[in-house]
Amino acid sequence: MNTVIDLQRYPLDQEGTEAWNTLVDKARTELAHNGMFSLEGFIQADNIALAAAQIQPIMDAESHTHKRSHNIYFKPQIPELRPDHPALKKIETVSHTLCADQLKDSLVTKVYEYPPLVSFLSAVMEKPVLYVMADPLARVNVMSYRQGETLNWHFDRSEFTTTLMLQAPEQGGEFEYRTDLRTADNPNYEGVAELLEGRDPKVQKLRLSAGTLNVFRGKNTAHRVTPVQGQRERMVAVFSYYEKPGVMFTPEEQIGFYGRAAQLNSDDTAA
Repeated sequence: MNTVIDLQRYPLDQEGTEAWNTLVDKARTELAHNGMFSLEGFIQADNIALAAAQIQPIMDAESHTHKRSHNIYFKPQIPELRPDHPALKKIETVSHTLCADQLKDSLVTKVYEYPPLVSFLSAVMEKPVLYVMADPLARVNVMSYRQGETLNWHFDRSEFTTTLMLQAPEQGGEFEYRTDLRTADNPNYEGVAELLEGRDPKVQKLRLSAGTLNVFRGKNTAHRVTPVQGQRERMVAVFSYYEKPGVMFTPEEQIGFYGRAAQLNSDDTAA
């Protein structure tokens, strides 16, 4: 990985050293204060351009177009809310997805599986250990957004999300987020409604450059990608890690996200 990841700037391969500990502490501090941290230039410029070029033909030919109208919860209803509550306002998401089985030999998958990256993330998140996901479709995805397309407001199901920006658009495609909009004890439905109506003054915006690794706590922080503008699409890899091995989506979840269910073989079940 010496020629792929900027290990001089981000010494993931030097676990336990002063430089590694400093990087972990800095990431933990940013995560605590901002709900995220970013490692700009994590992948060296030539390699991130190569990764995007490697994936583009597959994206054009094989990606699954995901278009759906949904609310911020991706649930048909919330029992305690009336159907016309403004927190349940319908919004639209459009994206194009490649699954892990379409990315097996890619640079993106090699970065996702790089053991020092997994160890670094577990240290930052203060987890005893993290594992790559076993699901042959969901473990690593690449999402693409084209002119006018957006990933709309939502909360994540997982505690944290790790993304790698492969290609930034000409304009638009910013990452907008509202930190700690809800808590485990307070769903803050009125605050959610205020956000969806464009009246929340605490919304922040971040523009990620190609090669940036971003780790984000999205379970209670609402976030979206603003509509892309221009001919260059926004392309981002999404890495999924878990605290236990063998995590899989159900066939129903696979179909909902990817339009198909995985055909498992012996290698997949042993992952």
